[in-house]
Amino acid sequence: MTAAPGVPGSPGPSGLAGRTVVVIGASAGIGLETARQVRAAGGGLILVARDPERLERAALELRPQATAAFDANDTDRVEEFFEALREPVDHVMVTAGSPAYMPLDGMDLTAARRQFSDRLGMTLAVALHGRRKVRAGGTLLFMGGTGARRPGVGMSVVGAMTAALPALVANLALEIAPVRVNAIAAGFVDTPLSASLLGDQLDARREELRSKLPIRRVVGPGDVASLALHIMANDALTGATYDIDGGQQLLPH
Repeated sequence: MTAAPGVPGSPGPSGLAGRTVVVIGASAGIGLETARQVRAAGGGLILVARDPERLERAALELRPQATAAFDANDTDRVEEFFEALREPVDHVMVTAGSPAYMPLDGMDLTAARRQFSDRLGMTLAVALHGRRKVRAGGTLLFMGGTGARRPGVGMSVVGAMTAALPALVANLALEIAPVRVNAIAAGFVDTPLSASLLGDQLDARREELRSKLPIRRVVGPGDVASLALHIMANDALTGATYDIDGGQQLLPH
């Protein structure tokens, strides 16, 4: 873990000033935007990402207390990271990972099994090893999605993971109380990950959503980050999954 200058501020009863937030998956997209909003709110940051170069760029912008570069699917590294924290933290947000669309026809069963192992293992590892380092009333906050709630070809693996996360979060909230556990389930969010998944279909998808979503615009990483900060600051929230998709689930197929 690489140390950096701390962030000044005094704790408030409902805000993030003076609080310390760990963001795992902090170098791009929702994680990076959440880190920016935490910083703007006066909070301190510990940034974790897999790509050292992108992590360094984020650190130059946000001046975190510390950074750590590792793959969050490596549960041994997750354990090492939390054991190395010298002081308690207030919140942990995990945005690492991406959806796995795998049609059964031609499915690589080893790769499918790895998806289950990685995603569930990472979530459990953060809960197991992070619980002792998060202050009472703080939250572990995980990212999920809403799109795979509807059955479809290629959605077996991601659909099962989508269903598993809320159940896991609800049970963990009881097991590690008074640390809170919550999840955010997002629909399409205009991030670099979405761009990589959609390729040359990205602009068409944006236009489709602008015309069809009840909010008449595309959900951006700032929208999700704002929800994340609310969940962190509101210590009455635990064991729940909060949807943010601009009404995407309400649309017909």
